[in-house]
Amino acid sequence: MVVIGELLFGFRQRSRYEHNRSDLDGFLENPYAELVGVTSVTAERFSRIAAALRTTGRPMPTNDIWIAAEAMENGADLISFDTHYGHVDGLAWVRPDADET
Repeated sequence: MVVIGELLFGFRQRSRYEHNRSDLDGFLENPYAELVGVTSVTAERFSRIAAALRTTGRPMPTNDIWIAAEAMENGADLISFDTHYGHVDGLAWVRPDADET
């Protein structure tokens, strides 16, 4: 859900909100797309990740910590170009090849 919030925020910063929102809604209608909520387990994982990053001096945007915690809780690979995900112990992070985009 944190990702959805970030996407919607990004859409509102651009002139094509309705178009982008329609594309997102279409994607979410796919039976393989599943929205997951933030739970107390997510919050526990968030706190552990945030504390570990602070201890190692590797800051990360707060929402990205929540996203990592959700991915870990749900056993999902997190696909992102954001290299700071590589500092989260135990996260299955996949960085797409920049040449393929």
